[in-house]
Amino acid sequence: MVFIEYVTLEAADPAAASRFYTDAFGLGTRIRLRASQAPTTGFRGFTLSVTVSQPATVASLIEAALDAGASALKPAAKSFWGYGGVVQAPDGTIWKVATSAKKDTGPDTRQIDDMVLLLGVADVAESKRFYVDRGLAVAKSFGRKYVEFATAPSPVKLALYGRRALAKDAGVSPDGTGSHRLMIGGDAGPFTDPDGFAWEAANREAHASL
Repeated sequence: MVFIEYVTLEAADPAAASRFYTDAFGLGTRIRLRASQAPTTGFRGFTLSVTVSQPATVASLIEAALDAGASALKPAAKSFWGYGGVVQAPDGTIWKVATSAKKDTGPDTRQIDDMVLLLGVADVAESKRFYVDRGLAVAKSFGRKYVEFATAPSPVKLALYGRRALAKDAGVSPDGTGSHRLMIGGDAGPFTDPDGFAWEAANREAHASL
C-alpha cells in the first residue's frame, strides 16, 4: 500500500507560514514548507481537509485559523454530510475543516483525526488509472466524479475530485494559472501526474517541518 508521509507547501514566506500552521492546526510533520516565488494565480487546483470528531472542534480550529490570519471562504455550518467550513491560509492554501457528526458529544479537543489532500483534476477516470498504475489501491470510487485511495495508515490521505467541483466545494472560482506550489512526499514517487501535481520520494531531511 502506498504511503504518503507529508505534503510540502511552497510559500513566499515559509517562516510566516510555519507560524500560521502551528497556531491554527498544529499538524506537525504532515505539513512541510519551503520558499518559492513560482508564479501562481487563482485556484491552485487542490485543497487540504482536516476531519475531526464533532462540531465544537470544527468551530475551534476555524476560529484559531482566522485568528492566525486566514480568510473565511465558507463559514462553518451544518450540511447534509455533517458540519464544516472552509478557510484560506495566508500562503494561499485552501483548508476545509469538517466532521460527519452533527451534534457535540463532549468538549472541544482540537484533535485532528485525518488529513486529506484532494486533487482537482481534469479527468477523474484518467487520473485514477494513472495512480492505479503506480501502485495506489482504490478505497472508494464514484464514477468519474470522485476517487479515494487506500493509503492508511499514512499521515496524509489522497483523493481525486473534478477541478470545477472541488473549487465549488471550496467556494472559489476554478480559474487559476501557474504553479500548484505543492509537493507530495511518499513512497510512490518521484513522478508528475497528468494535472501537474508532483511527487517526490519522502525524505525526512529535505525540508523543514513544523
